[in-house]
Amino acid sequence: MYLWFKYYEIMEAIKNEKLKGMEEYPLMDTAEGIVLFHPHIPRNAKLKVSEVLDTRWIGQGPKVEIFEKKFNSMFGDSGASVATGSGTDALHLAYILAGLQEGDEVIAPLFTCTATNIPFLYMGVKVRFADIQPYTLNIDPVHVEKLITEKTKAIVCVHYGGLPCDMDELLEISAKYNIPIIEDAAHALGATYKGRTIGSISDFTMFSFQAIKHITTGDGGMLIVKDPDLVAKAHRIRWFGIDRLAKQQGHWENDIKEVGYKYQMTDIAAALGLEGLNEIDEILVQRRRLLARYEKNLEGVSGVRLIGTGYTDREHAAWLCTVEVDHRENLMRWLRENKIESGQVHYRNDRYSIFGVDNEVFPAMDRMEDRYLVLPLHTHMGVDDVDYICNTIKKGW
Repeated sequence: MYLWFKYYEIMEAIKNEKLKGMEEYPLMDTAEGIVLFHPHIPRNAKLKVSEVLDTRWIGQGPKVEIFEKKFNSMFGDSGASVATGSGTDALHLAYILAGLQEGDEVIAPLFTCTATNIPFLYMGVKVRFADIQPYTLNIDPVHVEKLITEKTKAIVCVHYGGLPCDMDELLEISAKYNIPIIEDAAHALGATYKGRTIGSISDFTMFSFQAIKHITTGDGGMLIVKDPDLVAKAHRIRWFGIDRLAKQQGHWENDIKEVGYKYQMTDIAAALGLEGLNEIDEILVQRRRLLARYEKNLEGVSGVRLIGTGYTDREHAAWLCTVEVDHRENLMRWLRENKIESGQVHYRNDRYSIFGVDNEVFPAMDRMEDRYLVLPLHTHMGVDDVDYICNTIKKGW
């Protein structure tokens, strides 16, 4: 098992206020404004992408396999990692591998990026939304169990902002009803739960490498598949249903037996991803340092509460800094006047017509809907930027 960070390393970074290797990523100038997101482009990314462009492999080639193996060695403990063109591709692939069929039901988060739930619409699978925990914005296991029927074939959880869900409770439900867990870990690269890396726990775990995630491949995703017997199928479905290995060995009979998709990653993207993995230690320490600074600065401030803090049994990946606030629109306006970007980022999915939800009541989400706000958190920021944001908030709105 691969564990990225020990507690003392993070604390040391927070204490020192400066992180070796991050000097090439300058602080944002608050006179120009602090943006909500900023892509992290590794120092050697341009060189490595240029090297790929000089080879004959710019589509799916050897770099993709190298990236998959390195990623799996860091975040998985069995099975394999399968690289895809997007996180949504990886989720759809997971849903297929989990055996979901038209007419089945899944229990999925009410509050998430729509990418978590839209693939079910491709498949004719009914989504039953579960309410949130107001103190984490993660899926509520108590509500999950209440939603289970004979038609329930999977439970999907999202580690909102990078804080792992209550996995023990979800796994207990999974075992009790013999229903697989599928983790949407788009926010949670590098997170841990009770000493285990996110990616090593459930049957299927998806990661996203979209532009503003911890590491980026421009756009891309990864699916960690625990069952080694499913890996060959994942590779076929990722590439039109074709067995590429058999084809390359010269004994392919030109037959496709299952519906596949064009979900593969390219070597150009994998080159970016590999460089991102080389810097993931720095990225995570920097992000956690900034989130810890927010927590310290906002403690006791009237009208604002940081979401997802105070846990000692799990390690936050610090992709988002989300606060619960009074008078959200007023605060957003006040921040904007001080050249600080903020926003909701994700929205409750039952409000979208495509899901066809008929005015179901979700008490926790109803309470939080107008109260959550995402503040800037990325590697182009420093603690001075967080101090400026928090001092602006402390002045009142």
